[in-house]
Amino acid sequence: MERVTHDGRETAYRRSDRGGDGPTVCFVHGSGGTKDVWKSQARLADRFPGVAVDLSGHGDSDDAATPAGRETLDAYVDDVVAVAEATDATVICGNSLGGAVALWIALERDLALDGLVLSGTGAKLAVADPLREALASDFDRAVSLLHEPNRLFRDAPPEYVELSKASMRACGREVTERDFLTCHRFDVRDRLDAIDVPALAVVGAHDELTPPNYHEYLADRIPVAEWTEIPDAAHLTMLERPAAFNEALSAFLDRP
Repeated sequence: MERVTHDGRETAYRRSDRGGDGPTVCFVHGSGGTKDVWKSQARLADRFPGVAVDLSGHGDSDDAATPAGRETLDAYVDDVVAVAEATDATVICGNSLGGAVALWIALERDLALDGLVLSGTGAKLAVADPLREALASDFDRAVSLLHEPNRLFRDAPPEYVELSKASMRACGREVTERDFLTCHRFDVRDRLDAIDVPALAVVGAHDELTPPNYHEYLADRIPVAEWTEIPDAAHLTMLERPAAFNEALSAFLDRP
């Protein structure tokens, strides 16, 4: 594990590099997650070096202690930009909240990019009332809601589900609620035509949190973009169907 210091805090990241000469990919997790959701993408490191980030307040990173919404989104963007600059990453691959971070970087920051990979995410990320209510008052209920079939997972092995629940509980209610409220307030639907780098939107066919039509919308409105659907998967395709996810990612990164 490595760290970069910026804006008065340290951001942790894990580097995977086995001599690949493709572009370096910076992987960004979603709400209540950590860099560990990207463990299967380390398999690509002989072709594409990767760095997986812990956003502020998650995993091994210091917290920025910002309120939900624009301030938190900006803090997470600062985390990712700092890591990308330290590692020469030129592709941002974000899941869910991480996809919002990737879109915000492309729209708001002067970071040289070769591409965006937008996984289980959208230009608007409204969070259903029952989940927001549970996050505010009954965190165990919120965790259970997220792990119902076709939400985070379609049909993952029980040990994956338990590890995911444990990771979310370790992140804690306050940070996880902040993440989801930041998602709820995110909306860049009217700005997608300003994104000037190629993009790939990847979605699990059974994702009820950010369904396929969210990704079709991204591909229709970002000037150079495409979308692909991963069968037998839900929101965390990179964990549930890593071979298919890595194949889609590699095909995108191989293009000139």
